Amino acid sequence: MRSRYGRRDDEGRSDRAPQRDGRSDRAPQRDAGRGSQRDGRPARTAGRRDDVQTVGGGRRGSYGSPQHDRIKAARQPLRDRDLYPEGYTDERDTTEVPDGVRLQKVLAQAGVASRRACEEMIGEGRVTVNGQVVRRFGAKVDPAKQVIHVDGKRIPTAPDLVYYALNKPIGVVSTMDDPQGRPCLADYVEEMAPRLFHVGRLDTETEGLLLLTNDGELANRLTHPSYGVQKKYWAKVPGPIPRDLSRRLKQGIELEDGLVKADGFSVVQEHGQQALVEVVLHEGRKHVVRRMLEEAGHRVIDLARIEFGPVKLGRTKPGTIRSLSLKEVGDLYAAVKL
Repeated sequence: MRSRYGRRDDEGRSDRAPQRDGRSDRAPQRDAGRGSQRDGRPARTAGRRDDVQTVGGGRRGSYGSPQHDRIKAARQPLRDRDLYPEGYTDERDTTEVPDGVRLQKVLAQAGVASRRACEEMIGEGRVTVNGQVVRRFGAKVDPAKQVIHVDGKRIPTAPDLVYYALNKPIGVVSTMDDPQGRPCLADYVEEMAPRLFHVGRLDTETEGLLLLTNDGELANRLTHPSYGVQKKYWAKVPGPIPRDLSRRLKQGIELEDGLVKADGFSVVQEHGQQALVEVVLHEGRKHVVRRMLEEAGHRVIDLARIEFGPVKLGRTKPGTIRSLSLKEVGDLYAAVKL
């Protein structure tokens, strides 16, 4: 009588000594050369290497079972090791908008680079949409709702958002409307996008850099003290400047509405009985630069703001307005962690 494993029960029993528990020292093996299993289906050939990898884990179910069908549907082609880094795994893309605009087109329209160069950036993994790296050239996004970063910097892609820098002249009120009929900001932006916000204020007798935008979230963060966005001013004051003035301003000057500290101070130049000094603050209180310098014994003759965070006044003439560059807007977003 033959055993289950293809030989008689009395064959070959003397060639292996039984173990203490009565079992042999080697488990019996199935016949690898059988052509079929008991149920008539072809047996899986030993040493076969599948051309696919499965994702999702879990044990395989039997053929035709719901578990097996689920795993089979999740199969993906093996990745070429020469093109993908070790340990690379596909992530489910949740950024796709079926009726959206192709990502490379959005980037090119925003001024990042040419469409061809934007495709290369996408392929290199330098572009994220809502925090997820997107490598597909044909990916479609919604530029009005989704947040896009290139090399870690946010890109302004919403078509209706605008960003301007104005060199406000002396005598102009930092409001969009003045009941007294004085010159105001609306005189400079009336033909531009509606509902522009001015980021912070400059008093009537102060000139210099003022930002305007209809990006409400950015405007609120730039003016909120918790983000500490610095502003740089040049002030003309009577000289000479004592050596301890910088230390005093940085330690803090007590005003009627509380202590105020300068983030930075330096003397730009001194000429005769006048000096030009530089003051850096993140405070936003009314007339704060004039008041702190006057409290320190130096009345302000002229005052101008020359920088707001990463944006510089540069050579923008008084009374003129310009659009911010893509880099300037990205730097503003980074300054307030957007």
